[in-house]
Amino acid sequence: MNESEKSLPTSILWEQLFKAPSIEQFIGRNESEIGLLPFSEYISELCEYRGEVPERVIKRANIERSFGHAIFRGDRNPSRDTVLKLAFGFGADMELAQSLLKHAGHSLLYPRVQRDIVIGYCLFHHKSLVETQHILMELGLPLIGGTIK
Repeated sequence: MNESEKSLPTSILWEQLFKAPSIEQFIGRNESEIGLLPFSEYISELCEYRGEVPERVIKRANIERSFGHAIFRGDRNPSRDTVLKLAFGFGADMELAQSLLKHAGHSLLYPRVQRDIVIGYCLFHHKSLVETQHILMELGLPLIGGTIK
């Protein structure tokens, strides 16, 4: 279910890609190493693995109920901020949050962006979404899913 199930480190895949005589040969040799689950499948499997119910994750993420279920069904694609809210809904650590962002096709949290630093710090220290929003507001940074009013 997660990237740790893949057998080759990403750096090795890059090395093999650049040394391959053709892209077709690289893909043929590494088919089992390539690709990510669609986001909806990934979060559904994550719920199952953790014994979670999507409804609770959606509620803790402070996402509108019908929109949250549409994400879990794969009917809607979440924004980066919605994925971050889901990370808090899952009680994610930094590694899981990065994996959620990756599976959703969004940029990972980056330690040179002040807002991302705050979010990463809060994830690492198991702060709630509400606590994180409060810290972002105190620092004058955009809230997750909205701006400062």
